[in-house]
Amino acid sequence: MRRADRARTRFALCLALLGAPVLAAPGASVAGAKAGSPCEHPVYLTFDTGHMGVAPLVADVLKRHQVPVTFFLANERTQPVGDRPAGASLDDHWAPWWKAMAAQGHDFGSHTWDHLIWRKDTSKGFTFRPTAGPDNGRSVDLSAPQYCEELARSAQRFQAMTGQPMRALFRAPGGKTSPKLLAVARACGWHHVPWTPAGFLGDELSSERYPNQRLLQQALTQVRQGDILLAHLGIWSRQEPWAPAVLEPLIVGLKAKGLCFATLREHPDYRGVGAAP
Repeated sequence: MRRADRARTRFALCLALLGAPVLAAPGASVAGAKAGSPCEHPVYLTFDTGHMGVAPLVADVLKRHQVPVTFFLANERTQPVGDRPAGASLDDHWAPWWKAMAAQGHDFGSHTWDHLIWRKDTSKGFTFRPTAGPDNGRSVDLSAPQYCEELARSAQRFQAMTGQPMRALFRAPGGKTSPKLLAVARACGWHHVPWTPAGFLGDELSSERYPNQRLLQQALTQVRQGDILLAHLGIWSRQEPWAPAVLEPLIVGLKAKGLCFATLREHPDYRGVGAAP
């Protein structure tokens, strides 16, 4: 490595450790990252939907640093953001944002429609606690076919918003599953995507106990090649927003360690997954 390259790498890592943002060249795009050399030491950054308050800022950071990611979509309650009123993350106000993300080459999967958190298996199917939709906070029993419909509903809405098919990937809200639930999802064509232990970035934890600087240092220390990283497009309970404060220095710091970013299209376990059923 040339002396100038070593200096730039050390400088970028220092900025990351200090939590300072680093700007890429003007006009950089996610598509530009895909056109360059292949990602040889990848990590896979994923975002689940949330209150969407930080979504435009996240999009700016991803585009500036040419980072492709995978999004998992549920129709969650949202904050007012700019000229968008409070509503839901997959409503008409957010449809142009999702269309732009799809056009930039990101990957997409389902997070169930009503953000269904699995509670238990039943003789007829499952009990869930939705955190969105008309049954928010109440227990709901669904049959296996009804659960498959929940997964597919987010995919149908994504295609209506973007004109592109969603892949048959899903992430169970909260990561809560059972062998029966995973078997039912597989039977109706869906592939579950958890996160790796070091990939839990902590943006849903208490700000008082886990401030941003602590989460950043932990990720920069622990994340390794092949990890699937988990973050959200806004968490209602966190007082100190994780994104973009941690997101940008995390990207810079991981790149300085020789890692690069890829979508789950490049992951060996998920690259062959086709369109959602």
